[in-house]
Amino acid sequence: MPQGEGETVRLRPPRNTLNERAVGWWRVQWLLLTALHVVPLAVLGALIAPARFWLLLPAAVLAVAGAAAAVLFPLWWFRTHRWEITEDAVYVRTGFFWQEWRIAPMSRIQTVDTVRGPLEQLFRLATVTVTTASAKGAVRIQGLDHELAADLAGQLTRITRDTPGDAT
Repeated sequence: MPQGEGETVRLRPPRNTLNERAVGWWRVQWLLLTALHVVPLAVLGALIAPARFWLLLPAAVLAVAGAAAAVLFPLWWFRTHRWEITEDAVYVRTGFFWQEWRIAPMSRIQTVDTVRGPLEQLFRLATVTVTTASAKGAVRIQGLDHELAADLAGQLTRITRDTPGDAT
């Protein structure tokens, strides 16, 4: 039923959470990013005696901050990221302080891709990318079980094939 003038559409939060393995995937990403900064400082600190303190101190601070972030942020993200696919649209909600809701109507979907980077493969995860004509870019559902992602890509392909295009 089309929405009449003055009617407000209220969306409920998407129902689905990501796969629990996404927490480990995000943690490894944080730890690798932290190591990218800590290791060069630590190596230089070990090699350059006069600057040892000034190199090892920031290395230690970055290591502690990176480890804390690797523990806390992935849990936080897991609690806030949600997704859902209905017959009408793909819904994704991310963020806590700056919440972002992305909605891709089925009639506007152009392509559906499944991506599995090396770390995602290690954790048996995948990302489903739904591309529309939106200037905001594609809608991504990250941290899905790789088999579920393949099923969703197939489901989305079938639904969009059977959905008439939007004439607007």
